[in-house]
Parts: sequence; C-alpha cells; structure tokens
Amino acid sequence: MDENRGKSSLDAIVHGRVQGVGFRYYTRTKATSLGLTGWVNNEPDGTVHVVCEGDSALLKEFAAWLDQGPPSAHVSRVEKHFKEYRGIYRTFSVEG
Repeated sequence: MDENRGKSSLDAIVHGRVQGVGFRYYTRTKATSLGLTGWVNNEPDGTVHVVCEGDSALLKEFAAWLDQGPPSAHVSRVEKHFKEYRGIYRTFSVEG
C-alpha cells in the first residue's frame, strides 16, 4: 500500500496586507491544527510564501483558509499550485 496516497503539496503566494499582521504565525497555527507540514516566509515584495504538504483534503481546506487569512490581514489574491507530495517536512515552521 502506498503511504503517500491521498497526499499532496501546495506552493502558494499570498498577496495583500499580509506582512506585519501576524499572518505567518496564524498560518503556522492553522497548518499545524490540520496536521500539515512545511513553512511560511515573508518575501521582500510584500507577499507571503507558503509551502506545505499533507492530506489532500486537509490541504484544500488550508488553501481555502489562505483566501481569507487571519482577521488582521487583508488578502487580495492567492496564487496556488498543487504539486506531488514529497514528504520532506517534519514540522511547520515560520521562516524570515
């Protein structure tokens, strides 16, 4: 049986007022609550980059959450790319 069946990865760029509002920490909390692993990072252009992986259904739930973000943020759009699961992360971390 393939233990990666039903799993995938998400690479997302979140646009809007998403830096300086606790977005990365809320993102980690949400991802961790869903059992997802990966990381979130502020980018120099003002976006937030999220890479995570886990159960495909939970990943879709997380991707929908990114469309709104935490109450302190204003998300204008999210570029989402679902990819093949690689299983390379053990936790969900907040980067730079």
